[in-house]
Amino acid sequence: MNESHDDTIEALLRHQFDGPVADDGFSDHVMQHLPARRRGARWPLWMGMLIGTAACWICIDSVPLLHTGWRDWLAGEPSMSAIGMWVMMAAMLLLALVWSLAESSHR
Repeated sequence: MNESHDDTIEALLRHQFDGPVADDGFSDHVMQHLPARRRGARWPLWMGMLIGTAACWICIDSVPLLHTGWRDWLAGEPSMSAIGMWVMMAAMLLLALVWSLAESSHR
C-alpha cells in the first residue's frame, strides 16, 4: 500500500470507528478453551550444565597455576596464584550473575 493512502485510510477509520467492538464474551470464551502452556523439559539444561562443568574441570585440571593457588589458599598463604584463582572465580560468578539477570528480564 502506498504511504500517501495510509494517512487517508487511517483518518477515515478513526472518523468512522468509535472504539472497541463488543465481542459478547467471544475473547474470554476463546481464552478459556486454549490449552495450558506446556513447560519445557528441564533435563537438557541440567545435562548441559553437568557436561559443561565436567569439561571445564578436565581442561582446568592440568593448569599448575590453579593447583598452586589452591594449595597456597588452603595453607593460608596469600600468594599471587591464590589471588589469581579467587579473582578468576569472582569474575566467573559475576558473569553468571549478569547472564542470569539478563535472561530473567526476558521472561
